[in-house]
Amino acid sequence: MAGRAGGSTGRPPLTERRRAETRTEIAEEAVRLFGAHGVAATTAEDIASAAGISTRTLWRYFRSKEECVRPLLTEGLEMLTDRLGDWRGDRPLAEAVMRVHRREDGGQRLEVLRDLIRLCRVEPGLHAVWLQVHHDAEAAFAAVIADRTGRTADDLAVRMEAGVLNTALRIGVEDWALRSDTSTGSSYAETVTRALRMIARLPDPDSSALSGAGTRTEPAS
Repeated sequence: MAGRAGGSTGRPPLTERRRAETRTEIAEEAVRLFGAHGVAATTAEDIASAAGISTRTLWRYFRSKEECVRPLLTEGLEMLTDRLGDWRGDRPLAEAVMRVHRREDGGQRLEVLRDLIRLCRVEPGLHAVWLQVHHDAEAAFAAVIADRTGRTADDLAVRMEAGVLNTALRIGVEDWALRSDTSTGSSYAETVTRALRMIARLPDPDSSALSGAGTRTEPAS
């Protein structure tokens, strides 16, 4: 995930938008084929053909067929990192994240995302991509926290705050995907918000972002 701690910088150029759209189209076709046939039985050629591109073009976008699903996993996390550019460290970070999720619910390709998260539980190659996405997201969250609280990204407290937030988001999304279907269960935003409320209520007097009234630790000299 390419986190951007400084927030959104405006609408991307047409070429960049088209590349992002192509990557997403490939990802959606990959999920459909993986769900129908399994990862092992699906080839890169199958995915490229379904997406209406050449195999050579596919390899320009992705390093492996499993990596083809990455845009669907990073979309929400990148959006969140951009939106947190408005967070100034004056209130709990979990609260800021909850506001984003309430505002964005339904904006993602939730049906495809649900299918993909379920596949990640049974397909080791996809599971590895899912974990790598969150590993990268954790570093991006740490950069946001550090920037907004005057600390460094390698500060232990910053890394812990980023790790707790990242884990809550990952488990919240997994719980939503595994427990709900198209007609029942809590919505994506409701489930993730519940997870965030749990960490916001953890007794942690030293935390400057995830609990308490939003006070912050002074940067180390």
